Amino acid sequence: QVHLRESGGGLVQAGGSLRLSCAASEGTFKYNDMGWYRQAPGKEREFVAAFSWSVNRTYVIDSVKGRFSISGDNAKSAVYLQMNNLKPEDTAIYYCNLPPYYSTNDLLPWGQGTQVTVSS
Repeated sequence: QVHLRESGGGLVQAGGSLRLSCAASEGTFKYNDMGWYRQAPGKEREFVAAFSWSVNRTYVIDSVKGRFSISGDNAKSAVYLQMNNLKPEDTAIYYCNLPPYYSTNDLLPWGQGTQVTVSS
């Protein structure tokens, strides 16, 4: 069974930057796409960004456009979320998994996530 491992979170001041990483326990991702999600306290998990190795295309939601970018390494062994100009409303636990255009049946087991806390 694949285990997803997110890392790179931390506590930063507003305006700061963090780079999150996601790796799979099997070494490389089986699928051609990966995404990032986040869950803020008291809120539902929210899709944030997606990356496709097959078409080298990225997508981010409007609320992070211009601040966040997603990328993947050439070996399909890691996917990254570069977060700049962070805002307190970005505070959440961040997770990686398949993008929402995959079937929910295809979703991989959720990892522990990585906590991002942005202070004002």
